[in-house]
Amino acid sequence: MARPSSEPCSWCGAAVEESDGFRAYEPTGKRRAIFCRLEHVVPWAIQGPHWEAGALTDPRSAGDRPRLCSHCGSELAEIEVLLVRHRGEHRIADFFCSTEHMAAWAKAGGRWQ
Repeated sequence: MARPSSEPCSWCGAAVEESDGFRAYEPTGKRRAIFCRLEHVVPWAIQGPHWEAGALTDPRSAGDRPRLCSHCGSELAEIEVLLVRHRGEHRIADFFCSTEHMAAWAKAGGRWQ
């Protein structure tokens, strides 16, 4: 079955195209969330993250680089949370110890801190 070309943002419900937005994954629980904007991670996490069932859709996103929490710098034995920025054909991944660290990182401006 083909995946839809857009899916709703987990926070605001706006359509998020496959080539845009952010995908959060919790690999151990096979759960995910989709965001049209990085800022939507913050209120979503504050109100209690509402994950959807779904596995990592693009394994290349995790890459082969060392896995360090993008918020605190701790080395991760397993990926707790993965946030992937979709920008055209490019995928930019960040790893986190927890959903709380992902939200704190997003609140601080993400990669643009």
